[in-house]
Amino acid sequence: MLRPTVPRVGLALAGVLLLGYAFVVAPGVGRDPGTEVAARGPQASATPGASATPTTGPAVPFPPAGRAFVGLMTDAGPYDFAPVDRFTAAAGRAPQVMLFGADWASAAFDRSLFDRIADRGMMPMLGWEPWDHAVDRAARRSGLTPRQIDKVRSGQPQYRLARIIAGDFDGYLRSWAEGVKSLDYPVAIRFAHEMNGGWYPWGEKANGNRPGEYVRAWRHVHDVFSAAGVTNAVWVWSPNARWNKSTGLATLYPGDDYVDWVGITGYFGHGAWTRYTSFDQIFGPTIAEIRAVSRKPLVVTETGVAGDTGADKPNWIRQAFRSLPRYPDLIGLIWFEVDKEKDWRITDTPAAAAAFAESVADERYEVTWSPSMRPRTGV
Repeated sequence: MLRPTVPRVGLALAGVLLLGYAFVVAPGVGRDPGTEVAARGPQASATPGASATPTTGPAVPFPPAGRAFVGLMTDAGPYDFAPVDRFTAAAGRAPQVMLFGADWASAAFDRSLFDRIADRGMMPMLGWEPWDHAVDRAARRSGLTPRQIDKVRSGQPQYRLARIIAGDFDGYLRSWAEGVKSLDYPVAIRFAHEMNGGWYPWGEKANGNRPGEYVRAWRHVHDVFSAAGVTNAVWVWSPNARWNKSTGLATLYPGDDYVDWVGITGYFGHGAWTRYTSFDQIFGPTIAEIRAVSRKPLVVTETGVAGDTGADKPNWIRQAFRSLPRYPDLIGLIWFEVDKEKDWRITDTPAAAAAFAESVADERYEVTWSPSMRPRTGV
């Protein structure tokens, strides 16, 4: 903070009055409650051993009431921030959350990945996936159809839910629990997402899994973290937007004691929504179904618009952001800024970038994240 200096004795009294105003009055004038802690910047608590809790006063919630964060997932994740920089330049707003994935077959806990994200002013969200992702990559390279790829990658018996429940991975889980616990800031954990489909090994329709095992596996993983004393994990339960063949969500929900945020994945231009389908049509029925079992805050954990939709892409983006305020419990949206199968990026065309920038310029998305902020887990 800049302190006024008063070199002349004749101005001493004025200096005292100005300082009194700065410390007593000014902090409460015209300040967004969501920037109180964030104004200190992402480095405020980013050093090892620093406290994630403000030294004085209550923690500022993230995001503040009436605001929603904008998040991002890229193909490079925390290994290369060039796609983040391109997105930020196109959107005119820096993302406040970054989602990246890690599979159980190859990913050991690496603190540096989380710190790189936090040091850039973004809350890390880990997409934690109990499978071998190399199986999926090999299936895609082999030229199989999408349906065949789903069958190959979902058939990984070494990652059946029953093995998670039995404790076969507990050593691995504890290593990650201790790693997350060591961080000086909150981390969102999006564990075993899109479980209401059959294209991942943790879906109850795949891999020899049985009804009820998903909830038991989720609770087991959560309990391992709780037993390790982890208090900075934000657990994100994230189904796919429902369609006529999806598994009902009520039987897959672990319960509010085990979930902090409820996420939803949905894209325009893929799967059941290849024809024009609005944000409300894609997400509305799922939100209604979720609200029958939980009142936890909602997050769109993945969304995007295919590049081959032409003029529909910028129109869909604008319409989606106009729809978001109609869901007052929806606290954030993560854009899938990846060219995978189709080009979902806002940076693929100037028109898409302009539509996104125009939409997130609204003050609703004026949100800053800092390590000392407390993720909002109630509505």
